[in-house]
Amino acid sequence: MLTPNLLLLYVEDPLRSAIFYEKIFSIKPAASFPTYVAFTFENGFTFSLWSLHAKDFVSSGTGHRAEQAFLVENEEKVREIYKQWRELEVTIEQDMHEAAFGLTFVALDPDGHRIRVCIPDK
Repeated sequence: MLTPNLLLLYVEDPLRSAIFYEKIFSIKPAASFPTYVAFTFENGFTFSLWSLHAKDFVSSGTGHRAEQAFLVENEEKVREIYKQWRELEVTIEQDMHEAAFGLTFVALDPDGHRIRVCIPDK
């Protein structure tokens, strides 16, 4: 069985985006280059930022057709993160609300990637 262990976002400026993600992840990158930055988590998962302008970058896709999500343990944690990110001046695209699956909100990174915070499906 294959287990996903890497999420790679295409961004304009990985170093600029890394500053944003350092704030919300509360960790420093494991690797940092002008065209690539990677954050590695204790569970082995790696979150990476790759420059749209890297010499070897090739993609025929455009736009943001997906979102990353943080599943947290309860609705109080959703509220806590919402408050913290507002204080960090993170752009909130969709305010906190009750969706079919529970309490949630959506933020945006500097490149417009959607970041959802929610509880696991009820």
